[in-house]
Amino acid sequence: MSVKQIEISEVGPRDGLQSIASIMATEDKKRWIASMAAAGIREIEVGSFVPAKVLPQLADTAEIVRYARTIPGLTVAVLVPNLRGAQDALKAGAHKLTIPLSVSETHSLKNLRRTHEQVMEEVRGIRELLNQLPENERPSFEGSLSTCFGCTLEGPVSEEAVLRLGESLLKAGCDEVGLSDTTGYANPAQVRRLIRLIWENLGRDALNGIHLHNTRGQGLANVLAAVDEGITTVDSSMGGIGGCPFAPGASGNIVTEDLVFLLEAMGYSTGVDMSKLMEARKILAAALPDEPLYGFIPDAGLPKGFQYAGSESPVLA
Repeated sequence: MSVKQIEISEVGPRDGLQSIASIMATEDKKRWIASMAAAGIREIEVGSFVPAKVLPQLADTAEIVRYARTIPGLTVAVLVPNLRGAQDALKAGAHKLTIPLSVSETHSLKNLRRTHEQVMEEVRGIRELLNQLPENERPSFEGSLSTCFGCTLEGPVSEEAVLRLGESLLKAGCDEVGLSDTTGYANPAQVRRLIRLIWENLGRDALNGIHLHNTRGQGLANVLAAVDEGITTVDSSMGGIGGCPFAPGASGNIVTEDLVFLLEAMGYSTGVDMSKLMEARKILAAALPDEPLYGFIPDAGLPKGFQYAGSESPVLA
């Protein structure tokens, strides 16, 4: 019997660092990213191409991308807010570009200072830019449907709007869309419903990944709902750092360490070595001594007799 694979996309170096006051030194970022890759994390969102005056924590993203490109087997992902950001990302060599589109237009104006239609114009421009490259050299291009489960600024978000904007992103040039619980509003029933809505209307290949927060304690329950439905990529942040600086109260990324345990204990293979992951956490803790790190597994440890998915031998204490 084959073991189902779930890819963990680590977003701490972007979503985590952008939301805290401390600025991590560039060399520390490099050590942290290398350590996470050595632990088996195969995709890391290493930064965002936004002006340094907006997010000084991510001012070194181009250098970080170039460094991360040297790590064998690592998919180097970045967030780009517009065409200019995509141009910079291509120069640096990113493998994956994600542009956020907030279903809540109020949040879009706060986050990107752009209406929905203005974001679509940026998407069309990025697709035109990517099409100028040889097909085998084009980064993958995802449109993230932010605030798709609810918004701290507007409140409830229409599922029909999520579907309509998801379809618009694909028509404008995104390869796929992602669902993002920017504000920690989601519940498992809602997660299942939105995934089915996208797949039934836009196609199974339109959606593979989900970005969830644990702001209201629903993070891992929502992960369970998503992977049960068939989602194959889940975002998380080491130590649970981060959120969204442009959405009040949007704290609480899912803790990568706890996510690995959940999935492996359930029989999903992540390819991540927990002991090596803890070494990466030590690097993070040393680099950001004033920032709190979260997680149950780092405190409690693995239970006696724990086995990784597909393994016939328990982990030795």
